[in-house]
Amino acid sequence: MKLNKGLTRRTFLRNVGLATVAHVVGCTKVIPELAALTANSVNSNTESKSGKNKLPKWKGFNIPDYFQPDPWYEIKHTPEEYFKWVADWGFDFIRMPVAYPTYLNISPKKQFISAEDVYKIDENKVEQIEKTIYLAQKYNLHVSLNLHRAPGYCVSTGYNEPYNLWNDKSAQDAFCHHWSFWAKRFKNISTGKISFDLVNEPCYRENINDTKSKTTAVPGTLYHNVAKAATEAIRKENRNFYVIAEANNGYAAPELADLNIGQSCRGYYPYEISHYKAPWVYPDPAYQPTPLWPGNMGGRYYDRAAMEEYYKPWLNLVKQGVGVHCGECGCWKQTPHDVFLAWFGDVLDILTGNGIGFALWELKGDFGMLNSNRSDVQYENWYGHKLDKKLLKLLQSK
Repeated sequence: MKLNKGLTRRTFLRNVGLATVAHVVGCTKVIPELAALTANSVNSNTESKSGKNKLPKWKGFNIPDYFQPDPWYEIKHTPEEYFKWVADWGFDFIRMPVAYPTYLNISPKKQFISAEDVYKIDENKVEQIEKTIYLAQKYNLHVSLNLHRAPGYCVSTGYNEPYNLWNDKSAQDAFCHHWSFWAKRFKNISTGKISFDLVNEPCYRENINDTKSKTTAVPGTLYHNVAKAATEAIRKENRNFYVIAEANNGYAAPELADLNIGQSCRGYYPYEISHYKAPWVYPDPAYQPTPLWPGNMGGRYYDRAAMEEYYKPWLNLVKQGVGVHCGECGCWKQTPHDVFLAWFGDVLDILTGNGIGFALWELKGDFGMLNSNRSDVQYENWYGHKLDKKLLKLLQSK
């Protein structure tokens, strides 16, 4: 989730108790697209139905069991039946953002991480993350493992990092160490079952531990070098692994095009719709104008044509042979449901029409399809959960 200079989502969750991600194998259903992905090399021009995108057209959800960077956060594991539902609904993808301190052998309440702490990997905690991954894979769901917090960088507040991923070699060495560790764990797993998403929403921040400090894109050479080193560490274990790099401060990263890795965009444009009244984005959400689609918002007119222009750099990457996937998309609970669905239908049309898959943030919670806490939805009962059936049908139609 992208943040602005105001209240962070993590701080907001802590202060007002908005933590809604209660998440954590025989196969019951085989997804045709995924079944076709055995051990294909990333160099073999694996393409989606569009015939262009080198990344598969994965479609599914984020399961943020381990993403929360605040030490106070209590991890809740996704029950197995959730993954069965995802597969039965026809989806084939789970993105799993992980904050690396969640699998370190340090006190859960420790906020300041030392350079020595970064290497204290706790096998028992790792096995729990593995268990969640294998539960998803049991139902033929491809898992994209993402470092939401990496040594030396996180888009959010939380732990205090001992160094800066973009500036310090010791941080970069630790970053590669963690990716080498995970790649070793899954070195014999088919590329159809797992991929590696390097670091969530990278940007260059003057003070790595202060989200209010000046933020820009990571200088292209720095991002290239860090991504290259991590990719080499991963592919040393299995040269066929899919590796995905995220947008550079929200923008497509052509500087990475020669690395033969995919890139991950977001489906949150414009924020006036996707994050309407979100208090971690807007300092005074009560006065935010009600969004329209199409319509004027924030002094600008937005419609499908404007959104197509926004995604053009990503579509150009696809045309240039770079795989693209939308790792996060969706809308917070305060946006009127009819506006959300009209806007989101256009977002998904643009992405999937160009062979780009997507992952909704999240399956269950205020952005999700289950228990989203919207006041204007007629929910359907789903095994004791509140299911947004209109949203489900929209996602299935793409």
